[in-house]
Amino acid sequence: MYDDSLHATDTPTSIFTPGKRRRLNGLAVAINAVVPVIVFTVLFYVMSFEYHYERPALTYAIVLLALLIALCINLYARAIRSRDREATWYNFAAVAIAAAVIASTVAGYLNFWYNMQPYYDVDNLNTYPSVDPSVQRGVEVMDAGRVYFRSGTRLDPTKSMGFKNLDLYCVAPIIVEDAPSMVYDFWAVGINCCSGQTPDFRCGQYANPRA
Repeated sequence: MYDDSLHATDTPTSIFTPGKRRRLNGLAVAINAVVPVIVFTVLFYVMSFEYHYERPALTYAIVLLALLIALCINLYARAIRSRDREATWYNFAAVAIAAAVIASTVAGYLNFWYNMQPYYDVDNLNTYPSVDPSVQRGVEVMDAGRVYFRSGTRLDPTKSMGFKNLDLYCVAPIIVEDAPSMVYDFWAVGINCCSGQTPDFRCGQYANPRA
C-alpha cells in the first residue's frame, strides 16, 4: 500500500522558518528590514521631543519595553533552536531591534539635551514685549524666557567689560538713547568676543540697532 507519509514534508509554521530547501524567505527579510527602522524612528522621536520633556519616566519605560521585546525574541530563538528548528531570522530580528533601540536612545538623548531641552526651557517661560530698560527693573522680568525691548534701545559698548574663567565672558549694558540711567539691570552677554581689558564688546549682532 502506498504510504503518502513517506513523501510528506514538514510545513513551516512561521514566516521566519524556511523549508528544507532553505530558500530565502522574502517576507522575513522584509520584516527584518522594516521593523528595526520603525523602532529607531519611533524611539528617536520619543527621546528627542516634547514627550521626553514632559514625561521622562514614561519615555524611559518605553525604551526598556523595546529592549525587553528584543530580549524575548532572542530567548524564543534559543528555545526553538534547541528543538532543531531554524532560528536565524529570529536571532537577526533580536539583534537588529536591540541595535535600533540603543542607537535611537543615544541619538535622541543627545538631540534632546543639546537642542530641544534648551528650547523647551525658554518656551515654558514668560515673554515680555516692549521692555524699557530706563524704567523697568530686572526683578520685574525674573521669569522671562524672551524679552523684546522698545524702539530706541541699544547697547552701550563704552561700559562693557569682561571676566575670564577659562572662557572670556563679555557683557554690555542695554540702554535707551537719550534716557540716562543710574542702574543697569539689562545686559547683553557673549563669550570670547571682547578683549576683557578695554570696552570693546563685539558679540553677535552688536552693531545692528534692530537686533
